[in-house]
Amino acid sequence: MSNMSNVQHLGYLGFDYIEFWVGNAKQAASFYKTRLGFSLFAYRGLETGSRQWSSYALRQGEVTLIFSSALPPGNEVFNAHLGYHGDAVRDIAFCVNSCESTYERAVSAGAESVHPPQEYVDSSGHIVLATIKTVGDTVHTFIERSSDTATFLPGFVFINDPDPIQPMLPKVGGHLLDHIGLNIPEGSLVPLVEWYERVLGFHRFFSIDDSIVHTEFSGLRSVVMADPNEQIKIPLIEPASGLRKGQVEEFLEYHGGSGVQHLAILTDNILSSAQALRERGIDRLKVPSDYYSRLCKFLQTANIKLQEDIDDLAQHDIMIDFDENGYLLQLFTKPITDRPTAFFEFLQRNTFNGFGANNFRAIFEAIEQEQERRGNLLSK
Repeated sequence: MSNMSNVQHLGYLGFDYIEFWVGNAKQAASFYKTRLGFSLFAYRGLETGSRQWSSYALRQGEVTLIFSSALPPGNEVFNAHLGYHGDAVRDIAFCVNSCESTYERAVSAGAESVHPPQEYVDSSGHIVLATIKTVGDTVHTFIERSSDTATFLPGFVFINDPDPIQPMLPKVGGHLLDHIGLNIPEGSLVPLVEWYERVLGFHRFFSIDDSIVHTEFSGLRSVVMADPNEQIKIPLIEPASGLRKGQVEEFLEYHGGSGVQHLAILTDNILSSAQALRERGIDRLKVPSDYYSRLCKFLQTANIKLQEDIDDLAQHDIMIDFDENGYLLQLFTKPITDRPTAFFEFLQRNTFNGFGANNFRAIFEAIEQEQERRGNLLSK
């Protein structure tokens, strides 16, 4: 089979779930329900016969997050992950047409296996799972689901237990995982891009370097990798050396190396989502004070018509990027744990497929403001 036909046969269908390993899965799930608007739909734990893991599966639109904690105290892999990274993403899972083909291609191209394909069959169909390592302690799981299966994952049971708080809170309105960003040490970008090309059959979708993304103090380089069908997009981000410690370096220090920095969720109405997040008590990243005055001047010469009022966007710290085809609206939360590591992005696309390149400097400046408050905007 040719390499091209092999890539086409892989048939990535999109992100399946993102799994966090956390110190207390029950409490983490509660936070994501009340603060970010997710709903619990599946669970595994002692009550369901799981003696090793307690896991809560949450969903908002098609975005699925799992929060897992090990039950026995002697789980060395989990304990090391938690101690080193804190609450962090462990698994970025992809839904695929053929788990075995995807896994075999990856391993034959040099991927390190965590576990080979395993099939789970029940009365409603079957699921095939396999896992490989990627950067740091993060893994990718390939999931193949039969068309008739109603099972979420082996060991999970569906939960129909609505949270009584949810009806009191506004809906956030996220419906799809747009992309998930991986931070890596400087010098790692080119080898990791080649790894995603060779091992997973991904291609370069978008790239940007420190000649564009920089401030007075720091910068970054990034390549967005996408599967052949462009249903999965993963920005790979490395720091560029600067006068001070940049936001990517801050992440790498507090996360203990490479890992997931942000999850970007699509919404159809970012103003409504922003208001809902505000009412739910989510802290958002403050945009630099001169951003909107600069934007107004820029828009005067641009051939684009915003449907939203700039004052409304400014009220919610929503940024705007655009090209000749359309525009993108973005807002960012502050880090969601005590460590300044992972955060969420909410975005609305109006016929725009880019990644906010015109906003990167403003985003950097906003993050550097927070770094300075934390005492981490330090000279090297």
